[in-house]
Amino acid sequence: MKQRIRTALKVLANPKRWTIYPVKPHLTHHEETDADLPATPLFTVERLNESIRRTRDRFLNIQNEKGYWVFDLEADATIPSEYILLQRFLGREIPGDLKMGFANYLRNRQLDSGGWPLYYEGEANVSTSVKAYFALKQLGDSPDVPHMVRARAYVLAQGGAAQTNVFTRIMLALFGQVPWKTTPAMPIEIMLLPQWFFFHLNKISYWSRTVIVPLLILYAKRPVCRLAPEEGISELFVSPGNELQHLDRFVPGSFFKNCFLLLDRFLKKVNPLMPRVLRKKGLKLAEIWTRERMRGEGGIGAIFPAMANAVMALKVLGYSDDHPDVVRGIQAIEDLLITQGDESYCQPCLGPIWDTCLSLSAVLEGGLAANHESVQGAVRWLFKQMILVPGDWAYRAPDLEPGGWAFQFENTFYPDVDDTPVVLMALLRAGALEEPRYRGKIAKAVSWVIGMQSSDGGWGAFDIDNNYLYLNKIPFADHGALLDPGTSDLTGRCIELLAMLGYGSDFPPISRALDFLRREQEDCGAWFGRWGVNYIYGTWSVLKGLGRLGEDPSQPYIRRAVQWLKSCRNSDNGWGETCYSYMDPDFAGKGKSTPSQTAWALLGLMAAGEVKSAAVQRGVHYLINQQDKEGKWDEKFYTGTGFPNVFYLRYHGYGQFFPLWALGEYRRLCIEEKTLQDEVTLKHPHT
Repeated sequence: MKQRIRTALKVLANPKRWTIYPVKPHLTHHEETDADLPATPLFTVERLNESIRRTRDRFLNIQNEKGYWVFDLEADATIPSEYILLQRFLGREIPGDLKMGFANYLRNRQLDSGGWPLYYEGEANVSTSVKAYFALKQLGDSPDVPHMVRARAYVLAQGGAAQTNVFTRIMLALFGQVPWKTTPAMPIEIMLLPQWFFFHLNKISYWSRTVIVPLLILYAKRPVCRLAPEEGISELFVSPGNELQHLDRFVPGSFFKNCFLLLDRFLKKVNPLMPRVLRKKGLKLAEIWTRERMRGEGGIGAIFPAMANAVMALKVLGYSDDHPDVVRGIQAIEDLLITQGDESYCQPCLGPIWDTCLSLSAVLEGGLAANHESVQGAVRWLFKQMILVPGDWAYRAPDLEPGGWAFQFENTFYPDVDDTPVVLMALLRAGALEEPRYRGKIAKAVSWVIGMQSSDGGWGAFDIDNNYLYLNKIPFADHGALLDPGTSDLTGRCIELLAMLGYGSDFPPISRALDFLRREQEDCGAWFGRWGVNYIYGTWSVLKGLGRLGEDPSQPYIRRAVQWLKSCRNSDNGWGETCYSYMDPDFAGKGKSTPSQTAWALLGLMAAGEVKSAAVQRGVHYLINQQDKEGKWDEKFYTGTGFPNVFYLRYHGYGQFFPLWALGEYRRLCIEEKTLQDEVTLKHPHT
């Protein structure tokens, strides 16, 4: 460990080993030299400069006085619905204006089919629709009004509320709409399992851990919030909900899934026979574990589902409303509420560190000086948020010294290898490495990132080697996202950071990472995007890392990625990709153009030396034309990913800082290559 930190410090101390900006792009490999074709005017440099200036100035105006940026983070109707139902479970009244705002939000997002989607312009989802219908009923909507009639018809056409996913089923059990026995077996004795056992809390992801442990308490106590018959949703069931039995079904040919289903049935049979002493011990351990991770201001895991489960668990255990853990847990949830106009909703979490480091990089690429007070304010704030104490990740790396950043305002147990490299790169662009007071912290963070690499060469978000893929077959994991294995997007990002510090492809962590990325590349040339939608996101992240590393872009695997990105450009000159690409890879790179996905494509192409290509110039043209007079871009589509196929995110900042970043980088690279002219024209209008 000490040797790794010394190595990092040695590199940081040598300014010849790192650069603030990417290596000079290689020449393009396009054959776009037909001078006989007429030139097509795209944009003037004046328009480019004005577009960058408007957005950059807007960022300066919306920066918090403490130095950070934070944008709204929106999921689907599920989180607002769960918030409403949580208040009913806790016996808390929702204020009138807020109640009306929630009702408007849910009603406005209902589809013509009667259901609610997982993302904008997506298809209706039965689990989301059941929760939204249930929540609207708690808000006072009559089941006889037209929008509720349509919703009920949709749910019944899907087979009724019995066809919902595990999380929805648990919520229905909490309100007595289905028996607890319809939920997967989750005995509290899980807390007592040894680490070598096939299932252990440390073998699943951080988000699963923080959701499951308080859920084990609820499962052990099996509380039911009693509703009057007219408050329930019996009308959404094809068969009476209280008569339902096993809802999970055996799947022919799926060995692991069927084995786990047999185990589930067995555990439900023997659960009443478990020794009380074991149950009591497991319950106490779960209580201690939950309370320990609730002690911060951000709530357990700083994500809504875990926070809601934890508060309910403490209430079920008998904690009073004024107990500090309960008060702090409820306040963390209340801090997630947003009201815009006549609509209100609950965010799944807050992302100020993510928003700040990306905004910081964007305004710097947009030409803001590193010594500007706005930049230095962000730098100071980011260093204050650095986590220097061990978290759950230390289970796999007990000797690794802590030094990372989380996503939220406060999430001490869970820094991640997504935010940390992006924070570090933003700090390097801002000149933090030149400040002796910051170098030790930067070295610790770099060392932590290196130490978090998994054995396969990739990086996961929160843990090392969290890849026990068989666990995605357990009945509880019907969302298929119980784990946190290495991903291409994070691996590309870590390569970019290390290359920015002067490490080359012969550096063992980078060498292993390159092997990982070659294995992970899709046949079409793209890379899967775990944390953003989808293949455009993954491909941008990888190409950015490879470009910073100085990899020869003429290599076949890079050319395939470049050609794939170019092939995805839409007729309006932008790029877009639907969330449905997670369901069907044939939709990779296909969808209506969005500012954020266009920016990703441009950043990826420019990293591969394509700054002068027609595709890049057309993409810049798209971004300039889509910007409004205030320097904003309108983006309603969801381009962030929580769990593929299950949970998507609309980052309200994505359509703002990524376009600024792409435009700023385009201008800088053109200036460096002395190719920026008064008017950018395209001599190949059909390219």
